[in-house]
Amino acid sequence: MSRVNIARGMRDLLPEKMMQRKQVISKIQTIFESFGFLPLETPAVERIETLMGKYGEEGGKLIFKILARGEKAALGTCDLALRYDLTVPLARVMAMNPGLPLPFKRYQIQPVWRADRPQKGRFREFYQCDVDIVGSKSHLAEAECLAVVHQSLTSLGFEHFKIRLNDRRLLRAMIEQIGALSQEGEVLSSIDKLDKIGEKGVRAELKDIRGLQDDAINKLFAMLNGEQSIAGMEEVELELSKIRQAAILLGVSEERIVMDRKLARGLDYYTGPVFETVLTDADIGSVSGGGRYDGLIGMFSGKDVPAVGVSLGLERLLVIMDERGMFADADDTPRVFVTVFSESLLGASLEASRKLRASGVSVTLSLKSNKLAKQMKAAHRQKIRNVVIIGPDDLDSGLVQWKDLERGEQRALSIEELCDLLNS
Repeated sequence: MSRVNIARGMRDLLPEKMMQRKQVISKIQTIFESFGFLPLETPAVERIETLMGKYGEEGGKLIFKILARGEKAALGTCDLALRYDLTVPLARVMAMNPGLPLPFKRYQIQPVWRADRPQKGRFREFYQCDVDIVGSKSHLAEAECLAVVHQSLTSLGFEHFKIRLNDRRLLRAMIEQIGALSQEGEVLSSIDKLDKIGEKGVRAELKDIRGLQDDAINKLFAMLNGEQSIAGMEEVELELSKIRQAAILLGVSEERIVMDRKLARGLDYYTGPVFETVLTDADIGSVSGGGRYDGLIGMFSGKDVPAVGVSLGLERLLVIMDERGMFADADDTPRVFVTVFSESLLGASLEASRKLRASGVSVTLSLKSNKLAKQMKAAHRQKIRNVVIIGPDDLDSGLVQWKDLERGEQRALSIEELCDLLNS
């Protein structure tokens, strides 16, 4: 018999992990909606031409492609793909629905797929939590995105993080001023690797692979490190300053938002300000990223529409929260295990279950009328502390026996009194 296993980079999420995930998503969703963002969902599968050519040199290699089916299967061609992110599908939605009122503020919490090398906090199937503002050129749109990230992280209990802020136009100007504009995409791809391979590694790549001269590389790093000004970019730098100040007024801590010329963000569709967030007390990479992409929607509609957005990396946040014990102890919904004393008293247990559920209590009904001790053990295994017992004497008195397995407390109560107790 062959060994049963799961595909590399994929996971099963058992109930305990799902409850933690639900808890975090609920908090993030509440923050998103408090900023006026509306929910949106898109299909997991997109036409391959929708995705290709949008993610740059590295990103395009990571798209999960789907072979053609039916009569075209023998050709070995791909016509569909699993979505790589939530931004390109949003751009398609906007192009297909030009009547949506602008600015359009949407949030989306769904899985995406990338054929990446799995590592800590990085999987081939993972959730993104996105907010985007379509139809506004105002710097306040970027500021709101930064405020959403800040409020989401603090609401989850994170204290030590930095939001890095830069602009693709600054990077483009730097590349132009060293005479490498024809290689803009390749140079940006190298700069984006600074956190992974360091300055020495990027310098080597720019020289050996990209073919840049030492003088050009030195000048580039002088600008990246802030040792040299970027000619003609005063207006862009002023805009970044306005974004930062507006974000601070929206509640972002001043010390948490920093200007960083080295921030590139690897995706090709960014056209203006870009930003990402890193936890300063954890070695797990960025936990959010985004920026302005004023040309992406135009790739589908033929008409450029300004847009900006940011994505929270749910999986990395969950990994850190699990390691640090940052989850609430239990779900807020009270849970009860209702025993079945005997077949003749099954009706009473069913009726009690119905009334408890109607009051907002989560009820697990014993599916066997076996010995009460075994039913108690079943409740304990499922980590349900509240147990309801209805014996013949209880039926005659119109009461039920409630037992708290953690405290060892037991009382006779009416079902109405029990509902009030559990919901108090």
